[in-house]
Amino acid sequence: MNFEHSKLSEVSEVAVLGAGSWGTALALLLAENGGVVRLWDRTPGQIAALLATRENKRYLPGHLLPANLHPTVCLSEALTGATFVVVAVPSAAVDDVLGRATLALGADIILASKGIDPETLELPADVALRCAPGHPVVALSGPNLAREVAAGVPTAAVAASDDAEAARRIAERFNRATFRTYVSDDTTGVEVGGAVKNVLAIAGGIADGLGYGDNTKAALMTRGLSEMARLGMALGGKRETFYGLAGVGDLMATAASRLSRNWRVGYGLGQGKCLEEILAELGQVAEGVPTAQAVEKLAVRHDLFLPVCITVAELLDGRLTPREGVARLTENRAAKTE
Repeated sequence: MNFEHSKLSEVSEVAVLGAGSWGTALALLLAENGGVVRLWDRTPGQIAALLATRENKRYLPGHLLPANLHPTVCLSEALTGATFVVVAVPSAAVDDVLGRATLALGADIILASKGIDPETLELPADVALRCAPGHPVVALSGPNLAREVAAGVPTAAVAASDDAEAARRIAERFNRATFRTYVSDDTTGVEVGGAVKNVLAIAGGIADGLGYGDNTKAALMTRGLSEMARLGMALGGKRETFYGLAGVGDLMATAASRLSRNWRVGYGLGQGKCLEEILAELGQVAEGVPTAQAVEKLAVRHDLFLPVCITVAELLDGRLTPREGVARLTENRAAKTE
């Protein structure tokens, strides 16, 4: 196995599955590092536009695709010869995409999807291990806003895997002057952090949309971080992971930035818009919406106290109004545990 991987690492062919803003940003990053990069999307119109303009004008305008980045609507073409397969589709689509994928022997699977399936309650790594047994699986996460990565803003990320050599390979493949990748062995913790921060970013956006101040938002985020760690540890993650790049780091970026889709969902709700209207305006998946449902179910399953996350879930499905939600969180009964 080590010999196979040493041969694979000499060949620099990468498939990036998902041509949204995040998938495109990662494809641009990998293409800048050299080798052949194929960017796949299931939507023919999206790929046709990329081929015609050499730019993702819909999701990531202003960044031309280099000559070594090849868009394709054919999944088998994207995967042919690929020794690194980056999965950047919405988390709900990971099962379907990997279920249809024919991967090269020993190809690494890099999961850039951040969410928890609201039906199966699986993390993306759980899905990958089920759909592609025998392949090294690495979760890539951190405070990584797509537009900033594409623009070359200095950024850090974490590559996490039970396979230390695979984590190191992926870190090396992604590293460049403006993108520093660290390694971790806590795949569960890194994925929980990447998923739950989206739910908390919605909470932060709601507070901003309601016009509340920094005190309110700081309280929500601090308590939310404790909830993230509580859930992650219940699922097998390590506490320290949530106080690093994949936890508090990702939360700081996502809950504070107007570039964040999940923050924009919350902001719209705080301003009185309905969820359907907000999502239509976004035109992309906001992972915090289905993940909030999953977190609520996991809280029940594991008997966990997660008031911020559960309040977000109730806001999203109309059980509470934004102001009712904030009022609940500031009541004494909701403040027993930080």
